Amino acid sequence: MTNELERRLLREPVALRSAKDDGPPRIGGYALKFNKLSRNLGGWVEQIDPSSLSKSAGDGWPGVMARYNHEVLLGSIAGDSLRLMVDGTGLDYEVDLLDDADSERVRKLVARGDVARSSFAAYMHESDWSLTPDGFPLRTVLGMSLVDVAPVDDPAYYDTSTGLRSLADARSMEVVEVEEMARQNRLADLIKPAPIMVDLGSRNSGQSEQGETHSAGRLQVMLRALEMKKQL
Repeated sequence: MTNELERRLLREPVALRSAKDDGPPRIGGYALKFNKLSRNLGGWVEQIDPSSLSKSAGDGWPGVMARYNHEVLLGSIAGDSLRLMVDGTGLDYEVDLLDDADSERVRKLVARGDVARSSFAAYMHESDWSLTPDGFPLRTVLGMSLVDVAPVDDPAYYDTSTGLRSLADARSMEVVEVEEMARQNRLADLIKPAPIMVDLGSRNSGQSEQGETHSAGRLQVMLRALEMKKQL
C-alpha cells in the first residue's frame, strides 16, 4: 500500500453526452479499463484488476469527485452530479455540468476535441508484481480507494515513480534503490523467482558406480517433480 495519491491517464476519449429532457449538459467516458496494459511507465507497465474497485463501489464511492485536470471541480457523488458505473470493461463516469464559466469552458473544450482523454486518481492499497510473457515487469493493482475521475488535456502519465513503492516495500528496499533499478531496466531482477537449489549431499571418494547411478536417478525424479509442480 502507498500513502501517496497516484494518477493515471487512459487513452480513451471523453465526450459530450446527451442531456435528459431539459437537464444540464453532460460529459463522460471510461476513467479506467480493466486488464489493459499501460504504456511503459519507466521500466514497468501496469494493469488494473476488475476486483480493485470492489471496496470503493461497495462503500458507495465516498468522497469521489469529477475534476477537470484533477483541479477544477465539475461534480461529485455527494452532490448527485457524478455517476460511476463498473462494467466488464472498466469504470465509466458521467458528470452533469453547471452553467458557470468553468464548466462551460470544459464543455466547449471537450466538444472541440482539445480535452480528449480521461484520468483517475486513487490510493493503491494492494498490488502484485510479476512479469509479462515477454519478461517485462508488470504491476497489477488489486485494490484501490478512488479519489477522482477527470477529463484532462495533459497527455502525461502521472506519478509513475510512486507505484514503485509497493515493489520496494515488498522487497524491503528503499524506493530510491528500486527507482535506480527501473532506470537501468533491471526491475525484472527483483521479480524473477530465486533459482531452485538441489542439495544431493556430499560424495565420498569410495562412492560406487551403482551409487552414482542412484543419485543421478534421484536427481531426475526430483527435477521431474518440480516441472510437474510448475505446470499445476
